Amino acid sequence: MINPSTLYGASALILILVGLATALLKRDLIKMTLGFSILSAGVHLLIVALGYIKGGTAPIIDKAEMLKGASDLTVSANVMDPVPQAMVLTAIVIGVGTTALMLAVIVRLYARHKTLDVNTLARLKW
Repeated sequence: MINPSTLYGASALILILVGLATALLKRDLIKMTLGFSILSAGVHLLIVALGYIKGGTAPIIDKAEMLKGASDLTVSANVMDPVPQAMVLTAIVIGVGTTALMLAVIVRLYARHKTLDVNTLARLKW
């Protein structure tokens, strides 16, 4: 049987590669934005996959046997770290805001120039 961490990592790598290819190879601004969103979803999945522990539980200490020693308060090894999940939640919120900003700029560019082609909009450079 395939290890879930390996499956998540492979899926994340595929999403990252598809998103990167879409963002770099397409000339349409909407497709580029979609590529960046797919890329960020792949990165989020990779971060969660790196924080995965097989057989791990949530870091909620509700039983005395979860503690190895009462004096040093060390937790047993089967407890997962919540930091990667918190980082992904924060990154998702930031990603939604960034995507909304990109789409708002794209709408304004289309209203003004009637095109979404990057090559046509190249005259907007400094």
